[in-house]
Amino acid sequence: MARGDQLGRQWRIIQTLISSRRGKSAAELASDLDCHPRTVYRDLEALQIAGFPIYTERVEGKNLWSLLDTVKHQIPVPFTLPELMALYFSTDMLKVFKDTVFYDSLESLSQKVKTTLPPESLKYMKNIEQTLQVGIKPYKEYGKFKEIINRVNEAAVNRKTIEMVYYTMSRKKETKRKVDPYRVWFFNGTFYLIGHCHMRNEVRIFALDRIKMLHQTKDSFEIPEDFSFEEYIRPSFGVFQGEPIRIKVWFSPEVAGYIKEKIWHETQQIHPQADGSIIFEAEVAGTDEIKFWIMSWGSHALVLEPESLREEIRTEVENMLNRYEKEEVKEEKPLTV
Repeated sequence: MARGDQLGRQWRIIQTLISSRRGKSAAELASDLDCHPRTVYRDLEALQIAGFPIYTERVEGKNLWSLLDTVKHQIPVPFTLPELMALYFSTDMLKVFKDTVFYDSLESLSQKVKTTLPPESLKYMKNIEQTLQVGIKPYKEYGKFKEIINRVNEAAVNRKTIEMVYYTMSRKKETKRKVDPYRVWFFNGTFYLIGHCHMRNEVRIFALDRIKMLHQTKDSFEIPEDFSFEEYIRPSFGVFQGEPIRIKVWFSPEVAGYIKEKIWHETQQIHPQADGSIIFEAEVAGTDEIKFWIMSWGSHALVLEPESLREEIRTEVENMLNRYEKEEVKEEKPLTV
């Protein structure tokens, strides 16, 4: 049995006993956890050895297991023990934000949680820490941009317009912008600013690590009532914006399972085929990002619609082939002395 399954089951036992007023029998716990009562007995014994004040008493002919009320009442309202334990673990999960205001605040909260939790709970969490690991890749070293992130976030909270020098990656050029910061958004390893750009007179997305200079002005702004962050980002396959376009992609049986097990886009529709393959259909904002996602599946993916996207990928593949062939020619040339 995997240790992670055992600890997860024991965690659920603790949650159940905390929320139960009268206690639970081993048979009831086994039914809740979908396991054998002998397994529950082993888990209860392990939790008692770990220091949890779990006890049993005979009630109406049943042996009911409970957690001492003194432990339940140690947790300040409105937090429960499982909620505080979840807060504690979230600090480790969000190490990608290290050296930013978000992580610093969460780490401070984690230290307060440690002083609140009973000693037996802390011991138990150390065991779980050895089995639970969260990885977020790719990500950037946001400690380098701590000041920028803090100042943009402060301006967004205070509804203050900012002036900034922004480096546009596609044009390799710096421009001076005036922006009303609506929202700070973390997506796919990168912090973004979503706000109204005065130069373009529309809502735009800016990567925070490409802001070279920034200062908060005295000008205030209001977010339009008809602006919805969720609606704004919904059409995009990632970050890029563009005209809505309906795409259809065939995926081979070898990768169909990987595609079906995730929500890649809110509008996606998956049509299973008789041979085990699938057809993925969605309406996305532009094709720039989804083009590279499709190409990441190699020969296991084939664009059916639109024809323009088929041509884009065909051209990209031909350019890749030409580059590899040129490199091979260079390697074959004899060295001259």
